[in-house]
Amino acid sequence: MSVDPAAAQTLGTVRIVGTGLLGASIGLGLRGLGVRVLLHDPSPTALALARDMGAGEPDPGDEPVSLVVVGAPPDVTAGVVRAELAAHPNATVTDVASVKGGIAAELAGADGIERYVGGHPMAGRERSGPTAARADLFLGRPWVVCPSSTDQVYERTEAVRMLAVALGATPVFMPAAEHDEAVALISHVPQLAASLVASRLVKASDPAVGLAGQGLRDVTRIADSDPMLWAQILSANAPQVAGVLKELRTDLDSVITALDALGAGEAVGARAAVAQIVHHGREGRERIPGKHGQPQTRYAVVTALLPDKPGQLARLFEDIGEAGINVEEFSLEHSPGARVGLGGVSVLPAAREELERALTERGWHVVA
Repeated sequence: MSVDPAAAQTLGTVRIVGTGLLGASIGLGLRGLGVRVLLHDPSPTALALARDMGAGEPDPGDEPVSLVVVGAPPDVTAGVVRAELAAHPNATVTDVASVKGGIAAELAGADGIERYVGGHPMAGRERSGPTAARADLFLGRPWVVCPSSTDQVYERTEAVRMLAVALGATPVFMPAAEHDEAVALISHVPQLAASLVASRLVKASDPAVGLAGQGLRDVTRIADSDPMLWAQILSANAPQVAGVLKELRTDLDSVITALDALGAGEAVGARAAVAQIVHHGREGRERIPGKHGQPQTRYAVVTALLPDKPGQLARLFEDIGEAGINVEEFSLEHSPGARVGLGGVSVLPAAREELERALTERGWHVVA
């Protein structure tokens, strides 16, 4: 998807409260589409940084706005939304908090609740704050819209839908409770799993860590996250996250039992139990949407040896482009102790042989 200037022009003046990663990214995206954006943040430093990044201008406090986007921390979002509903009696108010049920419960019966529409753009980065903001952060990403009631006035939900569309996201309407169950599974538990695996490395020996390859990097990529933010998120969605973890614990106990049996030489059925977990993992991964929301495609991976010097990655992609082959995914792994990298180029299976031939002809060492 791409940004939609026409949708942006329906938004009017937008006030953003909270200039962290999401708030500042929304501001950058809207400003690039010509929307007037007014910024507010309790931190003068964060506000000044967001302004200097081009996310908008500080809100003078006396101008009418059509849409308010609350980007406050999850544990104070409901209070900020309540204050914004009171301060801007004609505006639609939405938020970008990653947990919706608790906020909806806190706001039940609040004055102006019919003007509040919960939202959650499913986008982020390992870095936080306005300096990490990107105007294209939401391109092609789902943006969950959670109306505050089933009879919500259309113009209120439409304002939030158009915000998502303007920034290139895909609006997805979902009840708050269903949203919280979904993000526990697809976001919150993966964060905990990555952090738990990465925490095992704290006391690992240097030689052991030195053997780390792309698999460990992939599993622990999101472990480099803000502890304070995640403590708030997990606290707000504690029952749903705990439910998924209990199911995970059951599977983990089965694997431990099987491995203990294998270690003791009691192998009957143990290998099958381990294989079944791995098999189910493959089945589950295949359900994750691929490009353009389509089912996962099994790509062929062609690995090329990359000298560790300037310009090699650019040259690789240039050669692939000249061969007329589309890259579906790419990974880069540095080989331990060598001044080379391994560039994994994922392509459709039918293009594998052609890519191997094209790269070899252009002087690349293709790893079998």
